Amino acid sequence: MPSSSAGSAVPEVEDSLVVPAHPTAAAFFDVDNTIVIGASIFHFAKGLAARKFFSTRDLSKFIWQQLKFRAGGEGPENIAKARQTALAFVAGKSVADIVAVSEEIYDETIAERIYSGTRALAQLHLDAGERIWLVTATPEELAQIIARRLNFTGALGTRAEHVDGVFTGRLIGDLLHGEAKAAAVRELAAREGLDLSLCAAYSDSINDIPMLSLVGRPVAVNPDSALRDEARLRGWEIRDFRTGRKAARIGIPSALVLGAAGGAVAGGMAIGRRQERARGRR
Repeated sequence: MPSSSAGSAVPEVEDSLVVPAHPTAAAFFDVDNTIVIGASIFHFAKGLAARKFFSTRDLSKFIWQQLKFRAGGEGPENIAKARQTALAFVAGKSVADIVAVSEEIYDETIAERIYSGTRALAQLHLDAGERIWLVTATPEELAQIIARRLNFTGALGTRAEHVDGVFTGRLIGDLLHGEAKAAAVRELAAREGLDLSLCAAYSDSINDIPMLSLVGRPVAVNPDSALRDEARLRGWEIRDFRTGRKAARIGIPSALVLGAAGGAVAGGMAIGRRQERARGRR
């Protein structure tokens, strides 16, 4: 069942944003920290570890690799390492089993982490009869679960290789990240007959400038500091549903957001310290 937050747009957003209805218009949403509080792949991985699909040690290693990628920037070497480790945690696992369990994880963990404000923005597009796609570095099978539960059209995500119904742990192509997201949106627009000048895109990250620059209505949602500065410079809309007065009005408890963010960073640092100490004892 879709999350209960998937109702009509909240008044604050509904009163301040008019979405033009047009058959060639659509919307593209990033996922992590735009729609979902935190990293969606972490929520899925944590749920899989709790069900013994892999060990807590494997989960710790995965989190550490993801944190290093986020901290290390966009250099070719860093992206290559991230590409190698992005889906290692599902290697050898049944696609059907992972998807079935991930449906449960969505209900248990992710549904309550959907930003109400961003969901309301999406509802405006749905109410106008427009199509919506998620565009994310999260594996496509997992992104499709989120899209389906939110009644979106579909999802573009990082493609995981599988053979005979089993994940290999390798990717097909590149991580759907940065310029790759923009290329995927261009390809989708050509295939679906969309006019990108009539489309909207939503993201929290400076890494999504290529995708945001493609459309007629780019919106920075819960932006990082670099994207906030760039959005102001370019005159783009900025929506922040994380903390303060706006978040309170749409029912997002700021303490929860700050706690989740702080916990993720502190947990990653603790994992890193333990691994460094372990290496020092060898």
